Amino acid sequence: MKQIVECVPNFSEGRDKTVIDAIAKAIEKTKGCTLLDVDPGYSTNRTVYTFVGAPDAVVEGALNAARIGKELIDMTTHKGEHPRMGAMDVCPFIPVANVTMEECVEISKRFAERAGKELEVPFFLYEEAATKDYRKTLPQIREGEYEGLSEKLGQPEWVPDYGPAEFVPSWGATATGARFFLIAYNVNILGTSNQAHRIALNLREAGRGLEEPGLLKEVKGMGWFVDEYNMAQVTVNLTNYKVSAVHHLFEMVKKEAEALNVGVAGSEIVGLIPLEAMLQAAEYYIEKENLFILAEDQKVRLVIERLGLNSVSRFDPKDKIIEYRIAEALDEPLASMPLRGFIEEVASRSSAPGGGSVSAAVAAMGAGLGSMVAQLTYGVRKFEGVDKEMRAIIPILHKTSMDLIPLIDADTSAFNDYMEGLRMPRDTEEEKALRYDKMQQGLKTAVEVPLTTMKTGDQAWDAMCEVARFGNPASRSDVEVGARSLATGIWGAYKNVQINLPDIKDEAFKTATLETADKIMARADKKCAEVLAILEAND
Repeated sequence: MKQIVECVPNFSEGRDKTVIDAIAKAIEKTKGCTLLDVDPGYSTNRTVYTFVGAPDAVVEGALNAARIGKELIDMTTHKGEHPRMGAMDVCPFIPVANVTMEECVEISKRFAERAGKELEVPFFLYEEAATKDYRKTLPQIREGEYEGLSEKLGQPEWVPDYGPAEFVPSWGATATGARFFLIAYNVNILGTSNQAHRIALNLREAGRGLEEPGLLKEVKGMGWFVDEYNMAQVTVNLTNYKVSAVHHLFEMVKKEAEALNVGVAGSEIVGLIPLEAMLQAAEYYIEKENLFILAEDQKVRLVIERLGLNSVSRFDPKDKIIEYRIAEALDEPLASMPLRGFIEEVASRSSAPGGGSVSAAVAAMGAGLGSMVAQLTYGVRKFEGVDKEMRAIIPILHKTSMDLIPLIDADTSAFNDYMEGLRMPRDTEEEKALRYDKMQQGLKTAVEVPLTTMKTGDQAWDAMCEVARFGNPASRSDVEVGARSLATGIWGAYKNVQINLPDIKDEAFKTATLETADKIMARADKKCAEVLAILEAND
């Protein structure tokens, strides 16, 4: 499966379109890199670039961007609202798909080493890549900003991690490292910069200092006035949206603004936002307002409206939500095919896609049929008496069906991993050992993917029983087909687990896997029969 890393370099230029476009072009022309977003700010005089690619590709993309920045940006003349210390002020690497944080740390070090040596400028490592606790965070490294950098670099404790320990006036210094996904978020205030900053001080984790910390963890922020919007903003970085969510920050700003008799006029996302953060907000407003919204696109629409994300510029989910932007890069060729194309691919003279992918597809359709019947029951006047039951089971069945779809491609990818090992050279003892390890890991993956299909499908059974019990009787046959399909998909995945286990040498892994698979298979047989019996009894 493809490894995808996000890189978000911030350059200290937000006004000169020629420079902004030149840096963007350098990234776009890098093989293997996909430029997702370019977000310039006139008042901040800063542009945030967001691109993704494989580990080696993002290093090259960041280097190409840095080269243009070195050529075209002169920090001796730079002024802007945003704190900064360098032409390429910060360049973080973020794990997106099939990449660990540790791998991103190594990626950032490779970039810093190459860029520091080639460009002859200082680089500091920060966040997860930091080598010293006192310079782990960006504010710590950036303290004193560009204007204080010359003196700072002369201090022994501020020798850069890479590049020369000397002040380069046209460049300054750069911080690079690895971090969790950061959401840059601004809430619009119909007031002054002072009022916006007061709110930011109340909320940001650092607050007003050690004696007066702020209300929200993992939040960095300040207030400023944005001339092009003719509004003030509480501008924040949410460094861990799972700790302090976007909607939580927005609601807290509203509360603080109300205390100051100041109006709030929507908000904006700078750069991209993870889908999970949007869905978190959706669930908050759905619960708060007692709504029942299932479709993902409707949940996203709800959040756009509640947070006022269209207030200063159009929020297009296809452009602003990272999973939507990188869908092609994540590579789900089978699941994205028309049904005819998928069947033709299965029927072709190729061993992949095979039974594992078909099993995941069949199980997904089985759970999907259950979801369909539940939705055809919910909201119908005739069946209002079971609205509560339908509200409870629809999300389960819908989620199960959606979660099974990626496993269609995952199964084929797992098989390809094994085949890659099979093709490795075996001329020396070392090559034989590497080949053996690769094939063994490939076999384990080839087992773990169908086992995941079984576990995922298994989550739907209780909800399928409820659909059989309370669903629209006119859709009885759909529930029957759904139950049989779900059971067949689980059975097919079970067979794929069984066929790949014998060649695995890890006995403990084999025993634990087979025990789990046997239990799920037995439950599938039992629950499918239960669904059919309920339908028969209701006839």
